[in-house]
Amino acid sequence: MVALAYDGLCTFEFGVAVELFGLPRPEMGPGWYRFAVAGVDDGPLRATGGIRMMTDGGPDLIAQAGTVVVPGWRGVEAAVPPALCAALRTAHARGCRLMSICSGVFVLAAAGLLDGRRATTHWRYTQALATRFPAITVVPDVLYVDEGSILTSAGSAAGIDLGLHLIRRDFGWAAANTVARRLVVAPHREGGQAQFVERAVPVPHEAARLSPLIAGLADDLATPHTVASLAGAAGMSERTFLRRFAAATGTTPARWLTAARIARARALLEETALSLDAIAAATGFGTAAGLRHHFTPAVGLTPSAYRTRFGRG
Repeated sequence: MVALAYDGLCTFEFGVAVELFGLPRPEMGPGWYRFAVAGVDDGPLRATGGIRMMTDGGPDLIAQAGTVVVPGWRGVEAAVPPALCAALRTAHARGCRLMSICSGVFVLAAAGLLDGRRATTHWRYTQALATRFPAITVVPDVLYVDEGSILTSAGSAAGIDLGLHLIRRDFGWAAANTVARRLVVAPHREGGQAQFVERAVPVPHEAARLSPLIAGLADDLATPHTVASLAGAAGMSERTFLRRFAAATGTTPARWLTAARIARARALLEETALSLDAIAAATGFGTAAGLRHHFTPAVGLTPSAYRTRFGRG
C-alpha cells in the first residue's frame, strides 16, 4: 500500500490513509497492509497546516505497490505531472489498485484512467470533473464508487467510508468493523446508493430497558418479532415503544430488523458455506426466496452473486 505525498499535501486526506492502512495492527495478523509514502515532488514537502514532511521514497515506489492511494490534490485546477500520470497508468496496467480521496480523483482523471468509468468526488467539484473530463460518468450523490481496480470517494471524510469498504473487501466485515471501532466511527454511512459494506447497527441510548432488548434482537434474528411482542418485552405500550425505538435507532423496528438480518446474511455468505435456505432460516427471512427478496434490493446483488464476489471459499 503506497500513499502519494505532494507539495501542498491535503493533511486530513493523507491522515485518513495513514490511520486506515498505515498503523500497525497486530490483531489483524501478519497479512495486514505494508504501508509506504511516495513523494511525487522533490522534498521536503509542505502540507496544509504548516507541516513539512519527508517520505519513504519517490515515484519509484508506485512500481512496487499493490494499491496506490491519492489523498486529495493540491488544487482541482493544478496540473498533474506527466511522469506521475505515466507511473499510475503503468501500475494500473500491471494490476495495481488505485484509490482516490476527494480531489485526488483529478489525478486519476488526468492520467486517463477514469475514461469510460464511473467516479465521484466532493460535491463542490463534481461539475468541474464532469466538464473537464466528459469521458467520465460522474456520480454526484454517493459516498464512493467502486469500479473494481479503481475506487473514488466523495469529500474528505468519505475517504474513511471508502477505506473501510476496501478493508472489508480485503479482510472481511469483521476486520472492517474492528478498524471502525478503533476509529470510533460507524462501519457504514448511507450514501445515495446501496454500498457493499457492513451497515452500522445503531447504538441504543433511549432507555435502560430498551438497550438490552435491542441487543437481544441482534442475537436472535431468526425469531419472528412483532411490535406487540417487542413492546411487551420492553414493558411499554406500542405507541411509546415505537417512539422510543425511533429515538434510539433513527428507524422503525421492522426496518432495523431487516437491516440487521441483511448484515448477518452478508457475514454468513462471506464466512460460511451454509446453503441459502440455512442462511435464510438463521437470519429470520424464512426461505431462500425471502432472503433474495430483501437482500437483492438492499445490496444490489443476489445472495449467490454476493457470495461469489465476496465469499472466502
